[in-house]
Amino acid sequence: MKMGAIRELLSLGEGQSVEFRSDCQDIGVIGQVVCGFLNTSGGYVVCGVDERGTVIGVDAAGELVKSLEQRLQQGLSPGTLVSVQVREVGGKELLVVEVPAGKDLPYAFENVIYLRKGQVTRKADVETIRDMVLRKQVEPERWERRFSPADINEDLDREEVHSLVRAVSMRPWFRFRDSENPVMVLEDLAVSRYGRLTNAGDVLFGANPAMRYPQVRVRAACFTTGGADDTYLDMKPFEGPLVPVLESVYNFILRNTPTISRFGKNDLERRDEPLYPPAAIREGLVNAFAHRDYSDFSGGIVVRVYSSRLEIWNSGKFPEGVTPDSLSSGHISVLRNPDIAHVLYLRGYMEKMGRGSVMIRRACAERGLPLPQWSEDDRGVTLTFFSPNVAMEVVTAGTGEVATEVTTEVTTEVMQILRALDGEMSRRDLQDALGLRNSEHFRKAYLQPAIQDGLVEMTIPEKPRSSKQRYRLTPEGRSFRGGSRS
Repeated sequence: MKMGAIRELLSLGEGQSVEFRSDCQDIGVIGQVVCGFLNTSGGYVVCGVDERGTVIGVDAAGELVKSLEQRLQQGLSPGTLVSVQVREVGGKELLVVEVPAGKDLPYAFENVIYLRKGQVTRKADVETIRDMVLRKQVEPERWERRFSPADINEDLDREEVHSLVRAVSMRPWFRFRDSENPVMVLEDLAVSRYGRLTNAGDVLFGANPAMRYPQVRVRAACFTTGGADDTYLDMKPFEGPLVPVLESVYNFILRNTPTISRFGKNDLERRDEPLYPPAAIREGLVNAFAHRDYSDFSGGIVVRVYSSRLEIWNSGKFPEGVTPDSLSSGHISVLRNPDIAHVLYLRGYMEKMGRGSVMIRRACAERGLPLPQWSEDDRGVTLTFFSPNVAMEVVTAGTGEVATEVTTEVTTEVMQILRALDGEMSRRDLQDALGLRNSEHFRKAYLQPAIQDGLVEMTIPEKPRSSKQRYRLTPEGRSFRGGSRS
């Protein structure tokens, strides 16, 4: 979860999706709040903030993460993915618990079902529990939870199971009943029941799930121009267990995109780096694998590398409540495939929950790239990375040839606020300088994006609603404004 998002939570105050706790001592109460969020629309528990929204910090927050994650894992039923992270605001550590909206209602914490209503977490009454159970019986079971025709003895990639166990050993709060028994490991992950693999288990650990579900294949192509012509520099289909396929597609992108050569201001040594930030590419791929619609037999994941852009397409529309605009500022993760997402989390691929989109934007902004875009059509969602417009040397992969590109830009609104900022300015002074009357439009279209992109910062970040709050350019913002062209 990014700093700008935390400050936004602090400015919103407590409510339906936000709970402040002054400390983390009563883990049982935190578990109840988490359960209430799971049974409603998701939310955040922020420890180290008093009821007025003032940051007071948590002592030894890093040491509390393990015990809190372990208690939540043991107490929540059914199991689900909940993120616990330590973040710093104003020199003080906060412990932030991010909770997605649950898909397997009703959830219980230590055998009691809780709901969130306004700022209050309370036990669910009998009628509400009955309604939840009846709805679960009526709604069709998720594709990932249905049984696969795979034979758990013949079709299981045991090395993938061992890789998962090794990764989990780095997260001591998660324990398997018997890490040497692959079937019990898969049962503990909820991807196997009664000696049978679920579809999620097949996608993640099947030796070749594409034999049973062709839509899990990934197609990748590198084109010679900026359009989908018939001339390929490279084209390859990928199939197999999910994580090895993800890594293979990631490597395909890296080898088919240019390498940028930069020279520091006081450094004569050339520094080579991939055109697109590797962390942003990996995050985009993880999102595609975790959120795609696996039930669509005509769907899949398609990667297209062009001279001017990179596209990652996956079948399935945005989850309910998620839009391209909300992706720009981050959102509580709405998990279409929570079982698959949970395994990716344990493998270390999903650490950001619903903030991956913010990380992708920030990584591109820090590299001077145009901000990426998400778009949706009738069949799926596309994430597009764009080549830079800044003047730089580009060495085409494998050729040694050098080309030159031209200028960078952010959104027009962000660029305007960067140009208007002079020293430290209040929100009202900034709004007046831009000639804007609508405060809400200024906040959402100008100020928030500039802060989230790391170009503008608060002078009093621990008190975002202070009357003395001022805004100033960050070093990145000053560099960005100085290098922009009118």
